Amino acid sequence: MIEEQTYWFLEFLGHLHPLTVHFPVSVIIIAAVLELFTLKNYDSKLRIGINIFVIIGVGTAAISVIFGWLLSTNGDYEGSKLDLHKWTGLVTAILALCTSLLLYVITKKKTKFAILAYRFMLFFTAISVTVAGHIGAELTHGGDFISSTLPWNIKKGKPIVKFDLTSLKKDSLPLTKENEIALHAEVQAIFSNSCYKCHGPDKKKGGLRLDIKEFAFKGGEDGPVIILGNPNRSELIRRITLPVDHKKVMPSEGKMLKDQDIDIVKFWISKGAPWPEDGDATRIAKVQLIKSEATTKSPDTKSENLTSEDLELNTEVKAILAHNCYSCHGAEKMKAGLRLDSKFMALKGGEDGPVIVPGKPDQSELFRRITLPVDHKDFMPSDEKKLSQRDIGIVKLWIVKGAPWPDSGGKGVKATEFRVAQLAPRNPKLPSASGSKKVNNPVDIWVNDYFKKRKITWPGKVDDRIYLRRIYLDIIGLLPTPDDLERFAKDNRQDKRAIWVRELLNRQDDYALHWLTFWNDALRNDYTGTGYITGGRSNITNWLYQAIRTNKPYDQFVRELLNPTDDSKGFIQGIEWRGVVNSSQTIEMQAAQNVSQVFLGLNLKCASCHNSFISDWKLDDAYAFANVFSKSSLEINRCDKPTGRFVDPRMLWKELGTISSKASVEEKRKQLAQNMTKPINGRLYRTIVNRIWAQMMGRGLVEPVDVMDNEPWDQNLLDWLAYNFTSKQFDTKELIYMIATSDTYQLRSVGFKDAALIGSPKYKFTGMLRKRMTAEQFTDAISNVIFPVFMDNELRYNPFKKLTYTDLGKNTAFVRSSLVANNSYLTSLGRPNRETVATSRDSQANLLQALEFTNGTKFNEAIKQGALRWQTKFKNKKQAINEFYLKALGRTPSDKELNLADKALGDLPDADAIQDLFWSIVLLPEFQIIY
Repeated sequence: MIEEQTYWFLEFLGHLHPLTVHFPVSVIIIAAVLELFTLKNYDSKLRIGINIFVIIGVGTAAISVIFGWLLSTNGDYEGSKLDLHKWTGLVTAILALCTSLLLYVITKKKTKFAILAYRFMLFFTAISVTVAGHIGAELTHGGDFISSTLPWNIKKGKPIVKFDLTSLKKDSLPLTKENEIALHAEVQAIFSNSCYKCHGPDKKKGGLRLDIKEFAFKGGEDGPVIILGNPNRSELIRRITLPVDHKKVMPSEGKMLKDQDIDIVKFWISKGAPWPEDGDATRIAKVQLIKSEATTKSPDTKSENLTSEDLELNTEVKAILAHNCYSCHGAEKMKAGLRLDSKFMALKGGEDGPVIVPGKPDQSELFRRITLPVDHKDFMPSDEKKLSQRDIGIVKLWIVKGAPWPDSGGKGVKATEFRVAQLAPRNPKLPSASGSKKVNNPVDIWVNDYFKKRKITWPGKVDDRIYLRRIYLDIIGLLPTPDDLERFAKDNRQDKRAIWVRELLNRQDDYALHWLTFWNDALRNDYTGTGYITGGRSNITNWLYQAIRTNKPYDQFVRELLNPTDDSKGFIQGIEWRGVVNSSQTIEMQAAQNVSQVFLGLNLKCASCHNSFISDWKLDDAYAFANVFSKSSLEINRCDKPTGRFVDPRMLWKELGTISSKASVEEKRKQLAQNMTKPINGRLYRTIVNRIWAQMMGRGLVEPVDVMDNEPWDQNLLDWLAYNFTSKQFDTKELIYMIATSDTYQLRSVGFKDAALIGSPKYKFTGMLRKRMTAEQFTDAISNVIFPVFMDNELRYNPFKKLTYTDLGKNTAFVRSSLVANNSYLTSLGRPNRETVATSRDSQANLLQALEFTNGTKFNEAIKQGALRWQTKFKNKKQAINEFYLKALGRTPSDKELNLADKALGDLPDADAIQDLFWSIVLLPEFQIIY
């Protein structure tokens, strides 16, 4: 009883808000107006009255805010406009309080500053109270309460439709679609002008809303107000026909409905209250649009006519549907007969018909449902997690563009919507090397054919200096020394470039130290990090280094990783995370994801949680492959929720062989290793060929390199290289040799102003893509040219065992950065943390790198120590400049560069000046970029 008494009393106080709110509005504005008359004389006779008004304004503003809050809590108001009114009212009360405090300060000590501050605050309060009052008026009287009386707005809300009620009443035939739209438009105009201010989006008096079909037909707290086909039993008609002084008459405020308007509403209800699904059909423009759309050809959504932008948009939409809709409308569950994970089923719709009308989002039930209020019974998704405005916008754009969706193989469940690369190997016949360009290298023969078909003229080749720098960095990760450059320049052998490539490949340790970085990234092998301390992760560095150094055949390399020894088990073992992990991150699922990504260029990560929306791989496929690495069968979890289903272990392609469901996990791994490396697995060898090509050329034949189902820029070249790779006994060095000695590799490098063009399907090959040095290449270059960045005590793996690493008789005179643990310096330059597979690095410069070069300890300490050493070593300034240019850039400085450097160093170069010179040169694109 006490609670009820308290409730009605609070509600009563809330209803006093419209009464109390007029006091602060009026007295504060009056005070501000009167203050204008005292600007020349603060001590005017009006001062006493102004002060009284300010004090009254403060008190009533505070009371009004409290009562307003009670009204908003217990009343029928809601929406963003209410929130805005709340905040502006609160701000007004605070401003009024500040004004009164300043007034109090003036009474104690009058200063010009205090008077100025007081007046500013008073005028600002007057503006604020005006805004708050206007918003409050919009809540109670509607947003156009004032402006609707203006001559040019008198017809606002009335549809400009030729509507003849008399004729329609005489016609006994059912209403046409156009007449339904026109009638509904008239009714909505009446509701808009007379009802929405109490029963619209900002206020639901009595729980009733009349601006949305579902709410209007549902009714309010006392039940339905519209009985379809029976106006005499409809509460709405009873209310709008009550006497004006009746307490339940509608509208409760303002003018009563005209007889003509009442007749229209009655007729509308008698005809079943037609309400077109498109709520915007209240204007003749919409009627005309519907007419025109009826004669317009539907958007063409055939697969062969879809653009790359259409396909990308479709992928985004399927991502949205997968994360928000598949749980109720997917393969496992088809609520109301609707399935959204395949084109045929999605466009077919559910039990109530189609939910997607291509080209017409306003007529699409799917779009209507995702834009409904969260508390609506038809709202989608049903878990009340509303889609973001961005996602809703993407879905709308997709429907507007005709709901583009690649064809799925007819009505069957098996989808073929995505391009799937051929599995089997292919040995295309080399084309004839015709034309003006004489080529012998098979790579060049294929590229020559590619150029001819696209009418591309062979670009020029790079000079010896750039070529030598390129092969040194690409093959062993180091800069050529001035002595190397001089010897290469003096080498007159016709095939000297091929000879030098072979010599670099034969430098086993330097080669291994460089390519160790690539494979550490791909196999997520590191020296420190998550899992190593607890034993949940194993290091494979020694096995990996020796495999690279000895050029282990690639098929054997893969087999030893899939069916590992203790030395190579770290890749399959993955990371055993502590605590509870998502079902898609168990060590078995990690193995499935990593093996498919690294060796097959295939993303199973999406499919390990739900059916993939970026490929045709299903949840069952991912779990079947993960079971190869599991001691017992894994229960399928969809989005981390158990389904109670299990699948037997199997290969991702049945053509590659079978896996016994009864075998031990060791035997299953052995079967996997044998099946995976069969020569018939063309995908395995295309993937590694594409990765090596991307490392050498800056861009893969297929991009991204982890999506091997994408179309290569030259399918024949990719297929031939992969087939040749198997015929050459899976020799990685021979593959590198063939690429590095080709005229194609020796072409001038190219760059793109827009990085997005690099991965575009419209990409055309014209030469090697310029690439920035990796973190390791850049660091080793600094160590070689200036001063070692890392010391012996930072080594995490020493391949030379008992020998001192920097023994000049055996190894480079500095610690190679591929052998040190990751740190903030290497991270800023792009080394990944290696907790996940990383098969490529971003080659674009970023802010973090700029900060590291400016303030980073490692980098700046190295060039500082180098400057001190060079200061001692070189007494001749020009000799020092020439030597540094030769070591850093492989050339002597131009006259202009020499003069600038000479001036920068000054007459007596100190360490700081030398350090600045080093800094300026190593940050040049010529130093950092492989041209």
